[in-house]
Amino acid sequence: MKKSNRAVTGKGGEIVLPISAVKGKVAAVLSLLAKQRKVRRGSAAILFLFLTTVIISSDFINEKSSMIVGQVSPTTVKAEKSIVFEDKNKTAMERRQAAEKAGNVYTIDPQVSVAVQKDISDLAKKLSDVQSDTSLDVAGKVAMLRSIFPFVMQDAELNDLAHATAKDTMQVESGINNLVAEAMNDGDGITQDVLEENKKSINNKIVGMRFSKVYEQFAKGAVDYYLRPNGFIQSDKTRQKQEEAMASVSPVMVSIKEGEKIIGEGEILTEEHLAKLQALGITRPKLHLSSVLGVLLLVVLLTVVVLVYLYQQNREIYEHPGHLYLLGIIVLVVLGVGKAIIAINVSRWPEFSAQFGYMVPLATAGMLIAILLDSRLAALMVAVLSLMLGTMTDNQLRFGLVGIIGGITGVYSVSKLSQRGDLVRAGIYISVANVVAIFTVGLANNIHFGLLISSCLALGIANGILSSVLTNGALPFLEGTFRITSPVRLLEFSHPNNILLKRLLTEAPGTYHHSIIVGNLAEAAADAVGGDSLLVRVGAYYHDIGKIKRPYFFIENQMDCENPHDKIGPSLSTLILTSHVKDGVEMAREHKLPQGIVDIIEQHHGDSMVSYFYHKALENDRTESVTEEEFRYEGPKPQTREAAIVMLADSVEAAVRSLQNRTPARVEGLVRKFVKDKLNDGQLDECDLTFKDLDIIATSFVRVLSGIFHSRVEYPDLSQEIERRKKRVSFRKQPAGRGGAG
Repeated sequence: MKKSNRAVTGKGGEIVLPISAVKGKVAAVLSLLAKQRKVRRGSAAILFLFLTTVIISSDFINEKSSMIVGQVSPTTVKAEKSIVFEDKNKTAMERRQAAEKAGNVYTIDPQVSVAVQKDISDLAKKLSDVQSDTSLDVAGKVAMLRSIFPFVMQDAELNDLAHATAKDTMQVESGINNLVAEAMNDGDGITQDVLEENKKSINNKIVGMRFSKVYEQFAKGAVDYYLRPNGFIQSDKTRQKQEEAMASVSPVMVSIKEGEKIIGEGEILTEEHLAKLQALGITRPKLHLSSVLGVLLLVVLLTVVVLVYLYQQNREIYEHPGHLYLLGIIVLVVLGVGKAIIAINVSRWPEFSAQFGYMVPLATAGMLIAILLDSRLAALMVAVLSLMLGTMTDNQLRFGLVGIIGGITGVYSVSKLSQRGDLVRAGIYISVANVVAIFTVGLANNIHFGLLISSCLALGIANGILSSVLTNGALPFLEGTFRITSPVRLLEFSHPNNILLKRLLTEAPGTYHHSIIVGNLAEAAADAVGGDSLLVRVGAYYHDIGKIKRPYFFIENQMDCENPHDKIGPSLSTLILTSHVKDGVEMAREHKLPQGIVDIIEQHHGDSMVSYFYHKALENDRTESVTEEEFRYEGPKPQTREAAIVMLADSVEAAVRSLQNRTPARVEGLVRKFVKDKLNDGQLDECDLTFKDLDIIATSFVRVLSGIFHSRVEYPDLSQEIERRKKRVSFRKQPAGRGGAG
């Protein structure tokens, strides 16, 4: 019988809804709440407070103050009953060792070997075809070889190959494939972990085959490029083999007799002691609600302090949920790593283990927040985390004091990050700061000198190294997950070896040179007005990458050749010129450039007019049909000061380059004219540049352009002076004439 969702009337006349309708309404309400921003942020805050409290107070929940490995037992403990139990730690350790000894099971894919040999044969066939082609001269053959080779060879080597014969090529191809087949069919084949080793081995054998030098390079290049793994781990069989090995290990059983002494007073607690105590139930956890509540209130208080600071001093981060989530994740991860480090106990050196709180990498949080969000916020978070660390280590504030010194050092070390090596340098600075701080705190607490020195050197340096490594490793993941463009990521895109910049250099060299100068101009201007100079410089490098598609339609790449715009109409010319913005955006997104760079590419022309072709169209007697909209870029206008600075630098550089007589006065006049024209055209209406900023930017442009296009001293013509000196030397070398009557 089908259930009805209609409401029914109960006793007393009240309306009763069926269960299915109630569930539907509850689900709808929950779905609506989940979509509310405040609900999401509140849920995230509750989860953060809960996890942070658990991490900090876990020592309070599990009372093990007298049951920690490496510490001295305050009493003698005897077994109250006889038991036999499994030592799970020893059992797990022996089973892990058995699984490691079992190793992996590999299988060879024969198709991979066939494919590799076919790739090498195909390449050799293409080479021999070029060598046998009598219609090509040597230069043509070299050009053809350069296009078919997937790996790089020098021009001289290509020239030698062009002169070689197809017969030689086929012999080399046969030799290479024999070596490849031998390596790939031997044993477990070639696995990923021995790929490089096999490449070196085959290359060494190639040297022994006494090929000519150029064919030796060709063979090595083909092997390095085409050789790939053909031996693959069989996950199921490997897992089955390891499971069988683990199953063959019997559980390690321990027998305890009633009245047997487990540990005596004054003895050092070991893992074996602890396992017996746990089996007897002596270490059963006890809950301390007051301690947990105190930690929770402390975490709430510190969280409120941070949120109030963000609300007053950095509203942008406060209103960005992703940034707040990032902040919470960094705090939780650093506290979790710190808890794991503090939990380490070295039974041989219990006193040294008690100093491990000095190794908690609070500087990691400081550096990550400084790089990804804000330096001042990073300093505040280091202070907050140092208080949490002090609480987490049984209120030993000496660990928090060292943590805040190392953390602040890390923040200042990366506040002006200019290259990835700065992170390594930051680790060194943190290590030095930690060593000094630990030594100072140790002296104040009257710690034994030997222990103090070992703590300073080992833990202080380890803290710096760990902080640098964690920061370097976490940056790419956090940048990608939260879509934040850090200075480190920008620096990677500014490297000349980037594929887009290399294409720009080779396919549009004039545009590349123009972009470099625009980058210098824009960077100087951004520095002067307090903008993001690194983003501006890198954005300027890429702002014209769309010109790669049709480089010769842009004047800077024509190199004295015929101008293609002379053969097409102004409207089509305008369409081609303006399309480089859209093309650039597509290429930037295809190569996953940061959004900040994409915005600069998209906005660096705004909706400005292509004046030259607009006036050319007007001159063609089509005044009535010509509209300004046809000759404008699609926009949008610059939304940030960085995009606006690149726009101004782009137009100013092009204008000054076309200027004939570049006197300082003319350069400055032209710069200020173009800045004023962009302002009057409304291109700067949607960014936050002020009139004062524009004046500073213009002054900065003039200063940089004066250095780039400075006047040079005209050197004198020395040819006449050289001839005069030659005659003088020649005259001196003539033999003296004989005397006599004239």
